[in-house]
Amino acid sequence: MGSHSQQDSLPTPRNDAGRRGLEAIIAHPEQAVIGLDFDGTLAPIVPDPEQARAHPDAVPAMSALAPKVRSVAVITGRPADLAVRYGGFADAPGLEHLVVLGHYGAERWDAVTRAVQAPPPPPGVAAVRTELPGLLEALGVSRGTWIEDKGRAIAVHTRRAEDPEATLEMLRAPLAELAGRHGLIVEPGRLVLELRPPGMDKGMALTEYVREVGAGAVLYCGDDLGDLPAFGAVEKLRGEGVPGLLVCSGSSEVPELAGRADVVVDGPAGVARFLAALAGRLG
Repeated sequence: MGSHSQQDSLPTPRNDAGRRGLEAIIAHPEQAVIGLDFDGTLAPIVPDPEQARAHPDAVPAMSALAPKVRSVAVITGRPADLAVRYGGFADAPGLEHLVVLGHYGAERWDAVTRAVQAPPPPPGVAAVRTELPGLLEALGVSRGTWIEDKGRAIAVHTRRAEDPEATLEMLRAPLAELAGRHGLIVEPGRLVLELRPPGMDKGMALTEYVREVGAGAVLYCGDDLGDLPAFGAVEKLRGEGVPGLLVCSGSSEVPELAGRADVVVDGPAGVARFLAALAGRLG
């Protein structure tokens, strides 16, 4: 954790690259892209993913920050319209130019048009949708697992199982085999394995968006293994001369992310406080 200043309550990044990133955002906010994951970052993790909602302080903080920066983009594995609905983003003042990149960037919702742009889902997803319930039944885990149909991807959650970690480990190989048979990949997360099409991740989505809007600085905040590619993208952009700041929505479940972050905050409530403090610092 960085130390907090009494004046602005912004944590101090724990390394030079992070400090340069934060300084660049503060010096030229009109050039900054703020990239945010949804689940675990803006919304608390809940046992039933359909019950996930943005933290009550998240949208007000985003609304305060968005008019002061070049762009705020939510980058999520969820379908874009679902993230918009669960986040309550559509009618939020200040978020008139919000962009939501869903399905790791394969989908795009724009607040200006309120429309989702997306290619048709690959046929492998439909095949997995059909076969998965029988596979979980055969493995004896259908009672404790939860299938989330994301349209372009299928996720299997084990948070409700009697032994969530052991169930997740037991499912890794069978789900990898099922995914591979239908041209999909498995994306691991916090007590979830997601079967989805290859070729897009949050790092690619963030990089493409930063280049599209010509950003001069970038911040990315995430909480899970699926956010590691976005962290990698910020590190690569730093090497290309674009200052960046990495923020982890702190969780003991994913130490890999916390270890690479410049700033660690305390979950979605901490993310909301950080965004509000940044908005305040930008005047």
